[in-house]
Amino acid sequence: MSEIKLGIIGGGQLGSMLSNAARKLNIKTVIYCDDLNAPAKNFCDEFIFGEYNNKEKIHEFIEKVNIVTYEFENIPFETLNEINIKKSVLPKPSINRLIQHRLAEKDFINKLNLRTTQYAAIDKKSDLDSLKDLLPGILKTTTMGYDGKGQYPIKEINEIDTLNIDFSKSYILEKLVKLKKEISVIITRFGNNDYEVYEPIENIHEDQILKYSSIPADISENIFNQSKNWTISIAEELKFIGTLCVEFFIDRNDNLFVNEIAPRVHNSGHLTINAYNVSQFENHIRAVCSLKKVPLKKLSNARMVNLIGSQIDQYRKNNKFNENEFFFDYLKKEVKEKRKMGHITTLIR
Repeated sequence: MSEIKLGIIGGGQLGSMLSNAARKLNIKTVIYCDDLNAPAKNFCDEFIFGEYNNKEKIHEFIEKVNIVTYEFENIPFETLNEINIKKSVLPKPSINRLIQHRLAEKDFINKLNLRTTQYAAIDKKSDLDSLKDLLPGILKTTTMGYDGKGQYPIKEINEIDTLNIDFSKSYILEKLVKLKKEISVIITRFGNNDYEVYEPIENIHEDQILKYSSIPADISENIFNQSKNWTISIAEELKFIGTLCVEFFIDRNDNLFVNEIAPRVHNSGHLTINAYNVSQFENHIRAVCSLKKVPLKKLSNARMVNLIGSQIDQYRKNNKFNENEFFFDYLKKEVKEKRKMGHITTLIR
C-alpha cells in the first residue's frame, strides 16, 4: 500500500487528535461525521458530512479510504458492518456492538473472572422493587449515553417517581462502589500478545464529567499491576486492534473493579501526547494501519485538566504559557455548558 488513507468516523476532539497523529506519520485522513461544524474539519485532509445511516454518503466515504476506524462507540453496528465488507474496520464492529450494550459488556467482563460491581437488568419499573440490595446505585440506559447522560443516581426506591425516567428504554442498575479512587489504563494492541500499555492514570470527575487526569496514580503496587494485567486480559480476549481504555474503580478496601471499557482512544489519555514518546493517538494509528510498533517510553509525570464550557475563554485569551504547559483548543464553534472545549497538560518533572 503506497499511500494510506485512513477513514475516521466521528469528528469530535478525538477525531481531531487522531488526524494530527496521522499527519505526523504521513497518513491522510478522511473524516465522516453527522455534524457539519465538527471540529475535526480543522485537522483532517478531507471531510464528509452525512448521517450514519446514509448509504450513499457512506459509499462515497468507503471509496476514498483504505482502512476505517472510529472515535466514539455509538455508531450503528449495521453501518460499521456494511463498511467492513468492503474496507477493514478496526477495531472490529463486533467489539463495538458488545461494548455499546452495558449489560453485555458487564457479562463479558464477569466471564473473564474480573470483578465488577453488582448489577441487574431493568426492563420495567417494577423490576426495581426486588433490587433494594443494589441501592444506593446508578440506573443507566443499556445503550447510548456518556458524560453522565442517561444516568440516574438512586439512593432509595421511593426516588424513582421523582426522576422522570422513560421506562420504554432498557436499563442496567449498578450498585455504587464505596469509592476511594478512579483510575484508567490505556493499551494499544497490535496483535496476539503484542501490545504497549501505559501506566495507570488517576482520574477525578466533576458532575460525572472527567475533570482531572494525572500520572503517576497514587495507588498501591498491587493495584498498579492488577489493573494493567486485567486490561491486557480484556484486550487479548477481544482480539482488539488499536487503542483501548479500561476504566476502574478502587474501593475503600483497595479492591479493584472494572467500570467500563472504551473501545477507542480516551479522554484520560490526552496527557500521553506530552508525557510519552508515543501518544495513545499515534499508537492507535500505528496499530490499525499495521505500522511499526515503537517501544513506549514515559518522558515525564503529568497532569491534565479538561476545560469545560466557558472555562476555555481565559485560555483562548492567554498566549503565554510556561514551557511545561501545553494548551489544546478543540476549536469547537459553540461554547456549551458541560461541553469539553479543550484541555491543558502540565508536565511535572
